[in-house]
This record gives sequence, structure tokens and C-alpha cells, in this order.
Amino acid sequence: MSTRFPAPLKGGSLSRRSVLALGGAAAAAALLPGRAFAASPTDKPLHGLSAFGDLKYGPGFTHFDYVNPGAPKGGTFNFAPPNWVYNQNVLSFNTLNSFVQRGDAPPRMEMCFDSLMARALDEPDAVYGLLAESVTISADRNSFVFRLRPEARFHDGSPLTAADVAFSFDIYKQKGHPDLLLPLREMTEVVAVDATTVRLDFSGNQSPRTILDLVGFPIVSKPYFEANPFDGSQIKAALGSGPYKVGMVRPGQTIEYERVADYWGRDLPVNRGLYNFDRVRIDFYRERQAGFEAFKKGNVLFRQEFTSRIWATGYDFPAIAQGKVVKREFPGEKRPSMQAHAINQRRERFRDERVRRAIALCFDFEWTNRNLFYGAYERSQTLFERSAYRAEGLPSPAELALLEPFRGKIPEAAFGEAVTQPKSDGSGRDRKLLGTAARLVADAGWKRDGKLLRNEKGETLGVEILVQDDVFVRVDTPWVENMRAVGIDASIRMVDSAQYQMRQNDFDFDVIAMAASFSATPTREGVERFFHSRAATVPGTRNLPGTIDPAVDAMVDAVGRAQDREGLVTAMRALDRILRARLDWIPSWYSPNHRAAYWDMFGFKEPKPDFGFPVESLWWFDEAKAKQIGKG
Repeated sequence: MSTRFPAPLKGGSLSRRSVLALGGAAAAAALLPGRAFAASPTDKPLHGLSAFGDLKYGPGFTHFDYVNPGAPKGGTFNFAPPNWVYNQNVLSFNTLNSFVQRGDAPPRMEMCFDSLMARALDEPDAVYGLLAESVTISADRNSFVFRLRPEARFHDGSPLTAADVAFSFDIYKQKGHPDLLLPLREMTEVVAVDATTVRLDFSGNQSPRTILDLVGFPIVSKPYFEANPFDGSQIKAALGSGPYKVGMVRPGQTIEYERVADYWGRDLPVNRGLYNFDRVRIDFYRERQAGFEAFKKGNVLFRQEFTSRIWATGYDFPAIAQGKVVKREFPGEKRPSMQAHAINQRRERFRDERVRRAIALCFDFEWTNRNLFYGAYERSQTLFERSAYRAEGLPSPAELALLEPFRGKIPEAAFGEAVTQPKSDGSGRDRKLLGTAARLVADAGWKRDGKLLRNEKGETLGVEILVQDDVFVRVDTPWVENMRAVGIDASIRMVDSAQYQMRQNDFDFDVIAMAASFSATPTREGVERFFHSRAATVPGTRNLPGTIDPAVDAMVDAVGRAQDREGLVTAMRALDRILRARLDWIPSWYSPNHRAAYWDMFGFKEPKPDFGFPVESLWWFDEAKAKQIGKG
């Protein structure tokens, strides 16, 4: 099978290209194509890939160090997923198709599908062969040839071949969720050379690290989707090949994933010691409190707590006192993370930076943290918290080389000390900050008319915060009250999970919150979907504010072209400076650790790996512990 694609369209208008042309020699040098995997040899089969430096695990490794290769199999793990991908939703689901934008799928559908390679959780960017026993990089580093394991099988026993791999990348580029579609932009051809050999060709404009994202894409069955619509939204599980398959399903309420006992890849080095539970079950609760009550009863067995009030005051139920439930913290991952509110600049009234800054000044973190969060959080100042990519102090010479070509085109604050949100007096109604907010909106052309601000057209400055849970109504209400104090017509709109997802995908909101994390070694594609202008008009992407800025685009491209870690850190910090100065996103708060509670019936290896915490695949059922707490 061979599929060719037209040359990628170059994003942007003439004015954008003319602005980028002002970049000068410094920016041009920073954006020159680097050598992909410069430390990796070409024209030689490799067992793994790493963007920078050597791989930790050699060709003969038997398992990852952070797993227990002798972990027993068995038991049921019923948990509340703390994260999800693609079109998945933790509050409800109406489809089992996780790879398209349409519909709401349950988390962890990806466990039913294998990928070409698997990521190591104790290395920042390393991947090792799963479906692919080897990968060979071409001399020009624009093609990757994967040799598939001939024993790879789908759950019905049919072989998984290069034709399935080629079909998967082809269909994702045409109809996939934006998280799958956008990274394939520079893939020009995918060729099934023979039954066990597939080649991915790129234009030469791809990021050197693009392949690290693509090798983790789920591989689907070509025959299955030739007989069934790929973009359909139905409660029907597609044919998979992974360690689990879909078992019991109650639409919108419950899904169980059943371990495949004869899973073809169970003894591979990347899988040994993983996927130990016979069943992984997810029950869906539309309210956080209902989910917590289910945990207290033992219906849910593992929970990460994201409500600081409950963490501080709610864990006093009998099972805690009896030692049946463990409450503890695990170290957070060494990956950049963001929790922030997006201000939608598709609405004309939010395109003025002064308006965005005024909205941000009305949020009193110090008061909120003390009175609502029990002091559990720290203030975020960046979208790359907990990482080396957070800008500090004045720009370095290398950062300035990236920023200088855009002087006069981006806020001047990007060239000074890294922008931080001002600290309030903690009163909940800081007069100084609210006074500054009032002056900013006045300078932006909004005049006080009674209690409200109006522009020359007589329109009010309306701000509606979109939420899907009562807990956010509680947190955001003081913010709304402060905005109203300066004349902003602020309100909160709570909707159900399906409507929330639909409005987020369609960018139908004023202000909305987002929590996400990036790879420890960010790729261009990873940051592009949040910040690049290419993602601003694609429904379902993470560019929720609608950021369209040639300078931001150039920094994203610099991230992609970085040839070493030093260059990557420089590009990410330069990007951070511009984003913080623009304030498309209002950084909110973060916690350095995972706050977790679980019924004491599991085994796990410590310390946890630095770059991931998938308890459903790392932990195992401990029968002796379960019997001690009456759950054997």
C-alpha cells in the first residue's frame, strides 16, 4: 500500500510572511533544519530512538527498571482517570471511537491498540520497539523504515501488517482527531513495502522530533474500517490488538477493559511487568462529590484528589481510620505542565491585551488559596510550570537572538524580566489591583455607564466563564464579583459535560479553563496545537484563545528545530516570555505532587518513574493485602 499526499500548505497570509521575513540572520540561523537524532546512525536497524543522547536500555534489555517483571496477574482496578487524550471525557461517553473529534469517548480506549513503539517513563524522550522490532533512519533523515514483528496480531487472530499501519496514518491524516491529524502535516507518503515493512516519508520541513509523536499513534485494522465508517460515532468497539479489549459497557455510565490473556505482545521488553489487572473499570460520575462518595464506599479503588477542600477535610471516613485506605502524595512528573484560563480572542472585545490583563488582575489567587484551597496550591506564572522551560529573570543572549527580530511586534514586556502576575494583599478585593484593572479597560476604550462598561457601540464588556462542575462555580464566583466591581459584565455558565466538550471544540466560549502537560522533551507538534496560528481555526485543537501571532509561530518552529537540549530550552523560554507578555492564557495554580488515595490492596514499585504515572498499567493486585481489608 502506498499513499501520497500533496505538498503541505504553508500557513499564514502575505502579511504574516512579510513579518517573518523581518527575522534577520539571527532568527534564520535558529530555525535552520537540524539533524534529526544526530546521535543515531542512519541506514542501520535500531531498537529505539532518543532525540538527544544515548538510550538508557540496550538492544537486549528485558524490561523497564520501574516495573516488577514478576508482578502477578489478576483482580479488578476500578479508578477515576486523572487524565485523558483525543476526544475522551471523564464525565460521560457516547461513543467508543476515540480517534475522531466527534463524540465523547471513555478514557483509556488506547489500551486496546498497539503502536509502533512505546515510550519509556524513566527517560525524557526515548521510545522502544513494540509493533516494530526495528526502525531504520534514511541517510537524509527524512524517511523511517519500520520492520514489524511478524507475530503481531489483532484480537481476532488476524495478522497486523504494514497495510494496517499505512492505513492508520493515512486515515488519521484525512479524518483523525486534530491531535492525530496535525502532527502528520509534513508526512508526504506512507508505503507498505511488504507485509512486515512500512516506510514513512517526510517533506524535510518536519521537526526532527516529529517521529517521537507519531510512533505512539494507535494502529487500527484496515479491513475493519473498510467495513465500518471510521468517522462514525457508535457504541461499538473497533478491532484492536493491545493488552486490553472492551468488555462490559453501559453507555455514559461504566466501561470495563478486559485483559487479553493471549495478548501477542505480553512478553515483549516494553510490556513485561505491565498491564497486570484482569479488568480495568471506569465508572462515570457527573459530579465530583458523587465520585468521592463512591470511593469512600470502596466502589472506586483509586482516586487522585483535585479538590483541595476535600483533600483537607474529607478524608476522615471510617476506612481511613481503620487503615483500609491510604492517603498520600506521590512526586509529580518532571514534565512541563499548565493550568490556565484561556481568553477567547475570536471575540473582538478580548483582542486588546489591556482587556485581558484587566480580567487577570481581578483574580485574587492569594485570597482564593487561603480561603478556598486550604493553602494547597502555588501560583502558576507560566504555561511550562515545574520545568527548565520556565523563563526566569532577563532574557539570555540566546533568547534575545530569537526575540529581537520581533521587537515592536510583540509586547515590550517580553524583553524585560519574565512577566509575573502581581501578588494581591489577600483581602479578596485588592483596591490597587482593581484600580489598575479599571484604568486598563478605560484606556482600551471602555467607559463606565452606571454599573457596566460600554464601548462606542454601546456594547457591554461581557465575560462568561464556562464550567462543567459546581466546584468551579465556587472557585470562580469571587473572580466574577471582582470583575463586576470594575464594570465588567461577568457571569458563570455551567453546562453538562457533552455541551461543555462541544462548546470547547467549537471555540464557543469567552473564558474556559484547561489543564495539560507536555512531553519532557517538547516537540513542535506538541506545542503547536496549543499556540501556533495553524491550530487557531481547527476545531478541537488546544489553541483555545485563538492565538495568531507570527512571533509565537516562529518560537514554536524554533522549538521544533532545536538541535540539542540547550537550544530546546532557549526556544521554549523565548516562547514562554512571549506567551506570558501576551496573556492569551491566564496561568492559575499548580501542585508539585499527586494527591492520591487508594484502598490498600495493590502492589507497586517505588520510586515511581519520573515521566509518567499510569497506575492502571504499573500497579498490580495484591491478594494478601486485599484479604486483610476484606476485599480478597
